[in-house]
Order: sequence, then C-alpha cells, then structure tokens
Amino acid sequence: MKVIVAGYSKTGTKSMVVALNQLGYNVYDFFDHFWYHGDKWEKIFSSSGGSIDDFKEMYQSVDAVTDCPPNIFWEEILQAFPDAKVILTTRDEDKWYPSLLKQTEAFRENYVYNLMQIISPTGRRYFTFMRNTVMGLWGLYMRHPIDFSTSRNQMIVKKSFRQHGQYCAKNCPPDKLLVYDVRQGWAPLCEFLGKEIPDKPFPHENVAGNVVAEMMAKHPALIRMQRETGAIVFLLSVGLIFGSYKLYKSKFGGAFLCKLYSRFNFA
Repeated sequence: MKVIVAGYSKTGTKSMVVALNQLGYNVYDFFDHFWYHGDKWEKIFSSSGGSIDDFKEMYQSVDAVTDCPPNIFWEEILQAFPDAKVILTTRDEDKWYPSLLKQTEAFRENYVYNLMQIISPTGRRYFTFMRNTVMGLWGLYMRHPIDFSTSRNQMIVKKSFRQHGQYCAKNCPPDKLLVYDVRQGWAPLCEFLGKEIPDKPFPHENVAGNVVAEMMAKHPALIRMQRETGAIVFLLSVGLIFGSYKLYKSKFGGAFLCKLYSRFNFA
C-alpha cells in the first residue's frame, strides 16, 4: 500500500482513480472493496470488529485505495502500512452536498440496480456492505435499497463531512498528508507522490453522477448481480406459468379461473 485517498465520495475520488492509474498505481475503488473484500468488511463492521492485521491481509498487494469504506479507516490502514501517504481530497461542503444528493438519486432511480439487491444473492450481500458503509459514514440506517438517501438529515451528513476532514488534517503526520482539491490538477499531486507530470489533462470523472450505469456495464460484481437477477426472474416466470397451467388443468382450478374471468369480464 502506497496511497490512501481519505476523502469522501464526490470529492473527486473517481478522478483520483483514473489519475493514480495513469501514474502507475494499482487502485481499489468502492465496488472493488466489496468484490474482493466484502467478507472482511462485514467482519470489520460487525460487533467482533477487525484488526490492523485484516488491513494488512486485504491490501498487501494493492497500491492505492479510494472512496469508502477505506476512507473511514484511513488511520488504521496507515498503521498497517506506515510508509503509505494519505491524500485528503476536499471540496466546499455547500457544493459537495448537492453533488452527493445527485449521486444518491442516481442510485435510487436505477430500478435494476435496486432490484438486484433484493433478488440476487450477490446483491443481497452487496446491500449489507452498502448499509454498513452508510452507517459508518453518517450513522444513518438503510432499511432497504431505495432507502439510500441522505436528504433526510443534511445536518448530520455535512457535519460528518466537516469533522472527517478536520480530524484527518489534524491527526495525520504532516509529512504524509496532502490536502488536495482535484481542480489543482497534476502539479501538487505529482510533487507529493514524487512522480513525473503526465503529458495529458488531469481526468475529471463522474461529473454527472452516472457512475452506477457505467459500473453496471463493466464491473464484475455488478455484472454477476445482473446475471443472477436475470436467471432468478426467468426461473420465477417459468414457475409461475407452469403453476398457472397446472391450476387451470385441475378441476377446481379451471372452474375457479373461469369464475374469476367472468367476474371481471366487463365486455
């Protein structure tokens, strides 16, 4: 582990993924944390808790981590990898909060994404991961997938964002910390990491909050959820059709269906 991006979502974390990749780092982002280490994160968030050794095992072959839930545990990950550097991506909170709401609405409005978390086995494990993450970030309990909304408590969400930045800036060793706004571009980032500035513009990703649709098209975790959901919906449909046919062919079922049809036949 070489780089810990400790900033909250919607502070340029997706841009940081691309930028760090271009600088030669192997990066784990939000969906990667679930896909590769979902069981470990479930343990860390459970009553038994995790340990520094868990983080050593999880990220020993990874160069950089971004987004949540590692941003919640940047301090513990730094203890596991004391030579790593910490980047606190930051943003004006009055611009950050509306951007976060736009992102959460994109999650809420994607019906396939939410259905997967109810039907698919992998999706149900992902929902547990998401619920634990939201609880760890803001102390808000998600009752179901479409409950992913922070608009109900703006004060808590903003306060958490503010306190997280202040705590990180105060407690991270100054020689290991870069407080960074992605609008600053390559120069401060490359100077901090000791890297040459790439001959290309600094990336700006997920500006429109469309990361869900993009990840559903290419990330293996979401692809598996979609396949499982499709298979289960197909099997349920076949079962429903076959069951209806068997009911119709039965003596009682045929009479019942005919009576039901005549009852609602308004022609």
